[in-house]
Amino acid sequence: MTDEPRFRAVETEGRDAKGRFAPGNPGRPRGARHRATLAAEAILDGEADALTRKAVELAMQGDTVALRLCLERIAPPRKDRPVTVELPALDGAGGITAAMATVLEAVAAGSLTPSEGQAMAALIEAHRRAVETAELEARITALEDRT
Repeated sequence: MTDEPRFRAVETEGRDAKGRFAPGNPGRPRGARHRATLAAEAILDGEADALTRKAVELAMQGDTVALRLCLERIAPPRKDRPVTVELPALDGAGGITAAMATVLEAVAAGSLTPSEGQAMAALIEAHRRAVETAELEARITALEDRT
């Protein structure tokens, strides 16, 4: 047996001797699609109407897979739902603390899911940071004006 590798790596631009991408070379550009995807799109191009019509016909004949496909396009699964929670005014630290307590109580009571409560808490926190930034800017400006 020889010490030579069974396969020799073909050196291509941007790759090392083993064929791996070299540091700093991310490979395929962002958004680039696979050749098979491009080929499928080329074949199906212009056939969307006929395929849709056929799926609807099959669904009307009782094909459950076609029916599910059609219904998923008509009414896709809802990702979020509108949430109504009466929050106190977000004036100062007391208002923000009260708003967070209200969200926590709504989650505990079951009127909000934990993920909905987390999303609302994140919004309240973002508001708090924005208010804090505005207050800091005003204080720094006042200090600068004094000197």
